[in-house]
Amino acid sequence: MRRLKDRILIIDDSLDFRALLARLLKASGFEMMEAESGEEGLQKIGEFQPDLILLDIMMPGIDGYEVCERIKADPCFRDIPIIFLSGRTDAADKIRGLAIGGADYITKPFDRGEVIARIENQLKIRRLTDELIATNAELTEKQKKLDEDLQAAAGIQQNLLPRNPPEVDNLDIAWKFMPSEQIGGDIFNVLRLDEDHLGFYMIDVSGHGVPPALVTFSISQTLQPHMGCTIRKRPGFTPDHQVVSPGEVLKSLDEEYPWERFERFLTIIYLIVNIRNGHMIYSNAAHPPPILLHADGALELLEEGGTIIGLDGILPFEEGEKILSPGDKIILYTDGVFEFVDSRGEIFGEKRFHELVKGLYRLPIGAVLDEIVLAIERFVQGAKLQDDVSLLGIEFKNGKCQ
Repeated sequence: MRRLKDRILIIDDSLDFRALLARLLKASGFEMMEAESGEEGLQKIGEFQPDLILLDIMMPGIDGYEVCERIKADPCFRDIPIIFLSGRTDAADKIRGLAIGGADYITKPFDRGEVIARIENQLKIRRLTDELIATNAELTEKQKKLDEDLQAAAGIQQNLLPRNPPEVDNLDIAWKFMPSEQIGGDIFNVLRLDEDHLGFYMIDVSGHGVPPALVTFSISQTLQPHMGCTIRKRPGFTPDHQVVSPGEVLKSLDEEYPWERFERFLTIIYLIVNIRNGHMIYSNAAHPPPILLHADGALELLEEGGTIIGLDGILPFEEGEKILSPGDKIILYTDGVFEFVDSRGEIFGEKRFHELVKGLYRLPIGAVLDEIVLAIERFVQGAKLQDDVSLLGIEFKNGKCQ
């Protein structure tokens, strides 16, 4: 709470000069305390808690320069403005006083109006400084709370990722997620649709930070098998449920998430794999096309689909089909995988990404994703990612399913 009167401590060995200043300050509405030496002044600072100090230079014992240096060395009092009052008029004395922390320097004899004006000026600066410090402290606390909230939100978003993908003999599943910020607009998951089918999706909502993350949270709930009928005609594992085709799923999302709802672009790839025979059906809503990396190293892009989600069905969502052979791999990714740049401003690029993946066909899917991440890290050389990087990999194998 601000005091009714500003407090001023006068440190001067001259009784007459202290009395003159005391009358002047009292008439101007200040509260004051006097000290006749530097030692006494240092003792009274803690007791009086002044808002400003008027300090003589030439005093018996420690002089004003040393008093100032001691005050400025104390964290509790270093911010108190000090005005030197001295008969010394040499420029070197003024420079020394200001250099060790003095806020101002007034020579004796002084003009009374000038003294009051300079005192008021320093007190105003002190008040503004205190207000700025308080505002910064408040902003720091708010930023700390915001960071904590973002960290908690990031934890929630991480929990939406496939923590424990379904284990089946015929598929190996791996994934990587590298957000450019604490939270972002990428989301992907693996869904058990029934005993024979797994669903895989990857979504990229335009933008970074909290707004796209909220959209991804909403969509991830919509795509849960037990929520509504988006991916199954009947929610739950009932005998008469029916898996919804990828094209129909995208059509439902297009209706559920029109552009006007969040004013965010939304791309998605959704595919369904029969884990027993490798039959795969997919549809792509303007998402970077997944890579089908065949066991012999041949590379295909899965491009069948339609436009971004939210355009009110202006075009139908086409579907593509493939039969996976043992050793074939599917890699889902967002454009952040190839749109990052190095320190020279060179973009990694889609072509370079495809060539990288093509050379990894002999590795298991988990190692493929590890190598992609290493390539990204080598290319950016510690620079901040410009976009979220998401990778979801599937490898089809031989064997009897569980």
